[in-house]
Amino acid sequence: MLSALVSGCATTSRVPAPSPSSRIPPEKRPEAKPEVPPRGGQTGEASWYGEWHHGRTTASGETYDMNQLTAAHPSLPLGSKVLVTNLKNGKSVEVRINDRGPHVDGRIIDLSYAAAKKLGAVSAGTIPVRLQVISTPPP
Repeated sequence: MLSALVSGCATTSRVPAPSPSSRIPPEKRPEAKPEVPPRGGQTGEASWYGEWHHGRTTASGETYDMNQLTAAHPSLPLGSKVLVTNLKNGKSVEVRINDRGPHVDGRIIDLSYAAAKKLGAVSAGTIPVRLQVISTPPP
């Protein structure tokens, strides 16, 4: 019992092994996914939603109107304005974020039908886009 008591009080100066990420040079470390796209932009896949959601309540509390230039984004503040550019044809449209989504892995924004139509994305279903934040509402 005495040996158990004495060994319990012993201290060792063990240095923890470096984490795997600290062994990777900073320039080669994967970047953390930002909650809000940087002002320089974010690229990824966009989809659109239309008639099935038309008339339903959005995350902002307003009624979804598929004919308005709006979009759903997972983390931008509601009310933010974003310039969305179709990387296939160069067309751009300004949308207001009024909902949350998309709810499909790999997509970064869900556009209203009107926004998708302006970008030439209706028949494609999904398109590669770049998002540039124009403004966010005051906190």
